Amino acid sequence: MGEISDGAGIRMRRVYEPVEKADGARVLVDRLWPRGLSKEDARLTEWCKQVAPSAELRRWYGHEEERFERFAERYRAELAQEEAAGEALERLRELAGQGPLTLLTATKEVPLSHVAVLAEVLEKGL
Repeated sequence: MGEISDGAGIRMRRVYEPVEKADGARVLVDRLWPRGLSKEDARLTEWCKQVAPSAELRRWYGHEEERFERFAERYRAELAQEEAAGEALERLRELAGQGPLTLLTATKEVPLSHVAVLAEVLEKGL
């Protein structure tokens, strides 16, 4: 699948893809650890599960494309309401300010995932 970039130094990739030099800081933003992946192979800078959508929201969305816009709204609201998410967002902004930042997920459809929404939220704060 390769890199998906938003143009602001924030990349979005699947955690299963090979590590690239251009990744910079590699941050997993899923709540659950990806199946079949060792921590050594992931080569993460951090695991930031505080910014992942709630289990309830994730189950409701179910990666159904027609629900994506509503999912994105609800996810943004979760990020705004959760104190831990706010602190984690600040940490991600700090990492992005230091160089390239790659947000990683196990999700197959990265452009229709929380990672795309998260990258947008981070861009607005940079």
